[in-house]
Amino acid sequence: MTDIDDRSKPTAAMRHALPSVSSDESCSTEKRPETAPPLFVSAKTATAIPARHPALRDALIQASLDPSVRSIAYIPSACVASEPVELEAVVVQRDDGGYLLDVVPARRVRDLEQEGLAQMALAELGLRPMVLTAEEMRREPRCTNGRLVWSYRQTAVPVGLRMRILLTLRDEGPMSLGDLLKSIQSDVDPAPAVMALACANLVELDLVSHPLSPTTLVSYSDQGEIP
Repeated sequence: MTDIDDRSKPTAAMRHALPSVSSDESCSTEKRPETAPPLFVSAKTATAIPARHPALRDALIQASLDPSVRSIAYIPSACVASEPVELEAVVVQRDDGGYLLDVVPARRVRDLEQEGLAQMALAELGLRPMVLTAEEMRREPRCTNGRLVWSYRQTAVPVGLRMRILLTLRDEGPMSLGDLLKSIQSDVDPAPAVMALACANLVELDLVSHPLSPTTLVSYSDQGEIP
């Protein structure tokens, strides 16, 4: 596996501050022409999830980076009274139980009959709804933080660097991102590796308290694995 771009190469700037999201990555939930693949996958998804609406994609990114979320499942369809109905339901399993992800801007438009059948099928799942409005999806700093971290999901992390990061967090406990980067001896900038490991559900980042910075808290994930 090879590095995908220059972000995995050492730069002086990255050792002191993380990059900001570019203007085209601003936290908007408006429908826009698709440039990314319509299928979403992460370390927490059991299968690829169609995510043609940007608001749903943002919700899946945020759920994938949320330490309280254990898994994300997708139910494409169901059968109600012998009638097939397309659900496209996303089920988020958190520490406190399962939830039906309901992203308001991404709600599917159905006719009355199909909507009635869908609601009956969803009710049978017995899941609590997790309703996310456009305003909630744009809430900062989580929105920008999530997009920034997710932009490093395909960064290649050498095994040695991965082990040093995970062992440091496991043995020394949670610490600031700045302290972690200072403690890692590497000939490449370790910051992109930390972001990639967060996307892989091996480390946890506090993305809701403050904008991503050297003071961001980093923790070892209890789902992490050290080779």
